[in-house]
This record gives sequence, C-alpha cells and structure tokens, in this order.
Amino acid sequence: MITITIYLYTGEGAGKTTNALGAALRSIGHGHKVVIIQFMKWWKKTGEKKIEDKLKPEYEIHQFGKEGRKSLGDLEEKDRKLAEEGLEYAKKAVKEKEPDLLVLDEINLAVHCDLLNVNEVIQFLGEIPEEMDVFLTGRYAPEELIETADSVTKILDVKNPNEMITKKGIQY
Repeated sequence: MITITIYLYTGEGAGKTTNALGAALRSIGHGHKVVIIQFMKWWKKTGEKKIEDKLKPEYEIHQFGKEGRKSLGDLEEKDRKLAEEGLEYAKKAVKEKEPDLLVLDEINLAVHCDLLNVNEVIQFLGEIPEEMDVFLTGRYAPEELIETADSVTKILDVKNPNEMITKKGIQY
C-alpha cells in the first residue's frame, strides 16, 4: 500500500532546504517528477534555481518571494499575497502536474510569519494524493504542522566558525 509521507525539516540549524533538495535529486534519479515551491525566496542565482533547465522536465522550481527582501522585519502585504499565490500554485501543480515529490520550501516560516494560515496548509496537505510525498521546510514550524507530518527532523547547529563565509555551491 502506497501512502503519502509528509517530511518536515525545521530548527535553527542550516540545511533544511539542502536536505529537501537532496531528496529531490534522489527522486529525479529514479525518474520521478519533482515540483519545488519556494516561499519567501526570490533570488535566481541559487544552485537549485540555476539547475532547473538541466533537470527539466523531471524538475521544476517556482519562487514566491518579494524581490529584495532582506529580513523578517521588512514583511508587508505583498509578502502575504506572494505566499498565498505560492500555495495556490502548489494546489494547481498537485492536480495538473502530478509530481511524485512536492517540496514546500520555507512554508513553515511563511506560516510562522502569518503569511499563510496553518489550517489552510493542513487542509491542503490532507488533499494530496496518496502516492505523492511532501517535504515541508523552514524554521519555526508550528506545532500543528509538526503533528500533521509523518516524519519530523529538527536541525540543530552544534558548531560554526566565528565568521561564516557563504560559498557558491554550498550555501547557495
């Protein structure tokens, strides 16, 4: 019996999106279709965005974030509208594109910041076909999403250098 599995990655540590992208790459390697929806992200120069043309048609990624957003302190109504558009696109993609794996990147944070309603997200998750797997990522996952998920991983920073240097191909 095949059933939907909802994986949730949360926590203060780095690597939540990277874990979901690793699962996406593995899934593509088995000939599966993957759709990634990124909430609150807009930057086109990330590796996961730049690889899209090479991995099509099995891989597609869509960003729903306000260009230029720098921090959670500068959220506004436009951010809410973009997050809602992202959720609507995810609903449409599930029905029309029928991916094997759906990644809802930063959805936990979008719910935490009140850009999306947690009950609406849970309702959507309940409507996903049984054969599809879903990854939810982002800090501050609300308890309701943690309870809904089948598998929850909390990423914790144990040690970091005094000054973190971001490297192309590693952090973005």
